[in-house]
Amino acid sequence: MSRAPRFLAILLALLCGALSARAAQDAALERGAAITDPATLRELDAGKFRLDRMLVSERSADIPLANSELFALPSMAAVRQAIDGEFNRYIARHHASLSKETIGVGEGFDFQLFDRTLLYSAETRFVLAGIVNRMDRTFTAEASCGEIRLIYRLTRVNKAAGDVAAPPRLPMTLNLVLKARGEGAAIACSEIARRWLGGAPSASDGPLDLIDYQNIDRIETNLQIAHAPKSSVRDFRIDYLLKVFRYDRQARAFVESPMENQIDRARLLADDGLKREFRAWLLDPVNLVAFDRGTVLIPEKFLAHGAIAPTPVGFDPSDLEPEFGLVHGEGAVFSEADVVTALRKATESGAKLQNIRSLAGFERRLNDVTCSGCHQTRGIGGFHFPGVDWMADKPSNATVVPASPHFFGDQVRRRAILASLRDGKPPDYSRGFASRPQLRGSTELAGSNYYDGWGAHCYVRGKPAANNDTSFRDWTCAEGLTCQAAGKTSRIGMCFVKSR
Repeated sequence: MSRAPRFLAILLALLCGALSARAAQDAALERGAAITDPATLRELDAGKFRLDRMLVSERSADIPLANSELFALPSMAAVRQAIDGEFNRYIARHHASLSKETIGVGEGFDFQLFDRTLLYSAETRFVLAGIVNRMDRTFTAEASCGEIRLIYRLTRVNKAAGDVAAPPRLPMTLNLVLKARGEGAAIACSEIARRWLGGAPSASDGPLDLIDYQNIDRIETNLQIAHAPKSSVRDFRIDYLLKVFRYDRQARAFVESPMENQIDRARLLADDGLKREFRAWLLDPVNLVAFDRGTVLIPEKFLAHGAIAPTPVGFDPSDLEPEFGLVHGEGAVFSEADVVTALRKATESGAKLQNIRSLAGFERRLNDVTCSGCHQTRGIGGFHFPGVDWMADKPSNATVVPASPHFFGDQVRRRAILASLRDGKPPDYSRGFASRPQLRGSTELAGSNYYDGWGAHCYVRGKPAANNDTSFRDWTCAEGLTCQAAGKTSRIGMCFVKSR
């Protein structure tokens, strides 16, 4: 096993062990910003937040729609068509680039495809697995006060008799994104934030009372499209397909849409005109500052309509990363001189850059600002919120962690923004790199694997200190731990005990 996969195996052990032990802290971290209690989610899934009742408002039947009926709805026709198209393109690319490795459904293939028949089956449905407050995204649409996300997990609910081996939960989530404040609603963002932070989200006068099907903005899907077991020719790999579908109210249907900040690498590298236009746009001082703060909204002309997020990617740069090749190399969009000059001009104009202070920082932000790059960072596989399994015999967040280290590490920042909205103060919507959360003056994350504890991401500093990268030199480890390289070339590593 190579060095990077060995460290990734250690990280997997961390997720399965240390995260479970910290479940009590996790519950505190997500307070006011997410609903992950199994009993509460079971109750909500039985009510108006069951997926078919959200998508078909007039439906009152007690029996949930199976996926065979869900994807037969006119509003979901484009979703099914787009997903099928992505499968066909994925298979075609595989045959073109990996012709010696077989691909198909079942254990007999080198690349084992997700069985699409389960997605459209009468034996499956999407079950509510969590609710997440994303009012920290109010900067994207102030009129709607940000977003509330209902996250559903594909679940096999009608297993065949005697089929005890089939896992009830399947590797796909559907994220129904709602506007926190519906069109024409008189309530203030401050009141919505107050209700979320008040501690009773499912109460009759709580924040969930403010949302229904009329708040729907879009659907986001995350599907494990294929996995390749470790073999003599490759390391273990899993690919995740990410898609977005905006709701067209006039057509009453979901429509395939560009993905926010998912830079279309292939199209940019193939089109010199588009390449020049993107370079000029992103390096403009105003846009560069927003890029540094993590609040940039890249124009749709530069974006992709879908993405494959391979995992694990390791710590060294590789073509598995979504924006590999945009900096450096023949035909790249940005040269080192382009980036260094732009950073210098931004600083000279009075901008205070928080994260990007070097070429390496610029490259890292190019990746983690995308959907797929973020999902490759400190996730559980390719998921940041696999969700709560309240259908289990003994559902408990003490043994099954519902979300990733990235998700829990970001809760301090999200709650700080909620508190500012509640108090009528201008929120600071900035965010750090996906690998390293903002503390916002809090000590909650200190010593945890989310920030600087065992397994946290860090920077291997060297001597002389002047040669340390200014974008990452503050990524240190807690007392008793040392940062150890997890790749062959990258100085981004993981915090482990000093005796390792």
